[in-house]
Amino acid sequence: MNTFLQNNPTRLLFGEGQIQKLPEELGQKGLKVLVVYGGGSIKRNGVYNDVIRELKNAEASVFELSGVEPNPRLSTVQRGIDICKSEGIDFLLAVGGGSVIDCTKAIAVGAKYDGNPWDLITQQAPIESALPIGTVLTLAATGSEMNPVSVITNWVTKDKLGWESPLVFPTFSILDPTYTYSVPRNQTVYGIVDSMSHALEHYFHRTENTPVIDGFIESILRTAIDNGPKLLNQLDSYKYRETMMYISTTAFNGTLMNGTDGGDWATHRIEHAISAIYDIPHGGGLAILFPNWLEHVLEEDPSRVKQLATNVFGIEEEGKSDKEVAREGAKALRDFWNSLGAPSRLADYNIDDKQFDSITVKTFIKPGVGTYKELDAESVMDILKRSL
Repeated sequence: MNTFLQNNPTRLLFGEGQIQKLPEELGQKGLKVLVVYGGGSIKRNGVYNDVIRELKNAEASVFELSGVEPNPRLSTVQRGIDICKSEGIDFLLAVGGGSVIDCTKAIAVGAKYDGNPWDLITQQAPIESALPIGTVLTLAATGSEMNPVSVITNWVTKDKLGWESPLVFPTFSILDPTYTYSVPRNQTVYGIVDSMSHALEHYFHRTENTPVIDGFIESILRTAIDNGPKLLNQLDSYKYRETMMYISTTAFNGTLMNGTDGGDWATHRIEHAISAIYDIPHGGGLAILFPNWLEHVLEEDPSRVKQLATNVFGIEEEGKSDKEVAREGAKALRDFWNSLGAPSRLADYNIDDKQFDSITVKTFIKPGVGTYKELDAESVMDILKRSL
């Protein structure tokens, strides 16, 4: 193991009815609060009413920013920044899934910056301060509710970039599994894929002597494999929703990287480049790419993919080479995600190879793609071709 420091300042309030703790978590009464949300589903499922009720109990002045996109755009971030600056907002409350939370994080830093917020996202200017934020989670997927990471799309330049700052850790996050009952089947599938992908990306590290972390990740993956189909057969099940919600948070709150080099996030980089151009669902893109990334890396070193195959999918080793076992593991992951209804090919989104050169260039907009295996342009192109 490597030396490490774990510090996650987010207060996690997990379970049914925790929204009642919102006034206490705000810390004081009379704040000017900007509520950020997406397309309006929170008004149909009752979450909005619960939030507004508790904000009234906190005597907050409520302002709203709606319409956050599934791949949140810089233009929407700017709208939020404008509200913060014109109204003197004290606190940001994201009510939604990862896209809403990511957008809120960008608003938080942009509201304290005089220039273009894209400067902060591209690291052209330092992030020195941010408005405090809290979250009320309505979709289990990204883990953004308990980490300092955000992904924003610049639709003008067709770039989608991840960034992070310790200043955008949510001060608190309220996770009520009943708030995810109304998430439709396809978005539930994408959430399962995204959560599992985060666990998998942590898993592919090069650090020696990590049996505890490896065991944590393998357990999370096996639980997702067992829980996912049951959830899809009973979308309003509290026990399956709470299990998946806790998996998605734990998969990307820092716990799974303790003592390791942090894992390999090349698939996220490639997917960001694809959805920057085609605006596809993030979980759908990962479902297509990750098994093909596994097949690409196992050709050079099958050891870790083999471990995944045996410890998570129960692939038998007898009479097989390491590569054969590893290939069966990659196929098992693809088959599982496909059984849930996730896509398996870029063609499922009507994507061909015409933009592969642009996708490859955008993948390397920041240097260093991959740690388990550092990818070059040829490697990215190979993964894309495998994904057709």
